[in-house]
Amino acid sequence: MTTTFGSFVRAKREKLRKQDSSFSLRRVAARIGVEPSYLSKIERGDHKAYLTEEKIRLLATELGEDPDVLLALSGKISKDVQEIIRRRPELFAQLIRDLKKMPDHAVLRIAREVRDGKW
Repeated sequence: MTTTFGSFVRAKREKLRKQDSSFSLRRVAARIGVEPSYLSKIERGDHKAYLTEEKIRLLATELGEDPDVLLALSGKISKDVQEIIRRRPELFAQLIRDLKKMPDHAVLRIAREVRDGKW
C-alpha cells in the first residue's frame, strides 16, 4: 500500500505528539497558518483540501522532514525543480524514466557523481 500525504503527516505528527504535546493538531495548524479543521481534512485524505508549496515547506520544517518528500507525497514538485526541468524537459523526462528502472544504490551513485563533478 502506498503512503498518502495525509497519512504520512498524521503518523509523523502523532509520533512527535507522544513525546511533545506541542505537536497537537491545533498547535501544528496554528504554526503553519491553517485552521485545525483544515489540517484534519488533509490528514484524513480529503482530496478537496490541499496545501500550497509554502505551507508544505512550513509543515516539513515543523515535522523535521525533507520538504521535497512532503511535496512529492502531495503530488507537487518544488518551483526550483520545475524550473530546472523546464530548461531541458525532454532530457529530464528521459532521465527520470531511466532512473525508474534502477536500484536505489545506482541512483545514489549517479547523484554523487553529478554532485562531485565526476561527469
